[in-house]
Amino acid sequence: MSVAVVTGSGQGVGRGCALALGAAGHAVVVASRRADNGEPVAEEICSRGGRAVCVPTDVMDRAAVFAAVARAVDEFGALDVMVHNAFVGTGPPYRIEDATDDIWIPASRSAVWASIWCAQAASAHLAASDCGRLILVSSSAGIEGSASLPLYGAVKAAQRGLAKSLAREWGERGVTVNCIAPLAVTGALESAFEKNPNLLPRLEARTPLGRLGDPERDVGSVVAFLASEAAGYITGQTIVCDGGSFTGL
Repeated sequence: MSVAVVTGSGQGVGRGCALALGAAGHAVVVASRRADNGEPVAEEICSRGGRAVCVPTDVMDRAAVFAAVARAVDEFGALDVMVHNAFVGTGPPYRIEDATDDIWIPASRSAVWASIWCAQAASAHLAASDCGRLILVSSSAGIEGSASLPLYGAVKAAQRGLAKSLAREWGERGVTVNCIAPLAVTGALESAFEKNPNLLPRLEARTPLGRLGDPERDVGSVVAFLASEAAGYITGQTIVCDGGSFTGL
């Protein structure tokens, strides 16, 4: 039985990844900052016949990240797949001259430092696995930049750089390291649609497939593939799963 930890899996893309991994046969640690979000996801995985446990995890706390990995090993006996999805949002659009530590610190800590901590905590366990996988949830903003969220683009680009470096470092251990850059309907995006009614049609218009993704079916399935043996020869890559909204690679 393969074992996966998914951070930020109490809602949105993280929830979709956790459900898809559970459906693919992985035991899942739902590492959510809030138990009231994470517990229902773990229960849903179990109700579908899978195995899961919720572990409250604040990824901006290094000790909490290590504790989630330790719980996975204690609960299920191993760790094969580490998915880092959790991210503290950067708020409304801003110009670089208006960027402050209040934006930079949580964004960099939840995206960059937490990615490093996930890698450090999982490293030995992934190396011991026959199918060790580290998957970081990045963004197309980390590839093409963002005119309205420059620090978001910066931290998401840093995740891609880390993934490429670790893919080179861990290749000899047989561990793959990849990023995904998703576009899917989440609670946060739905709130944005309510505030800006023009946002949904604008996003749909720039997406060749004409729709926004489903967190489980369209994004989680990509994570489940990267976690599988079938993806064993893919490493150091960013898989953009956004319906073709970004085609610049």
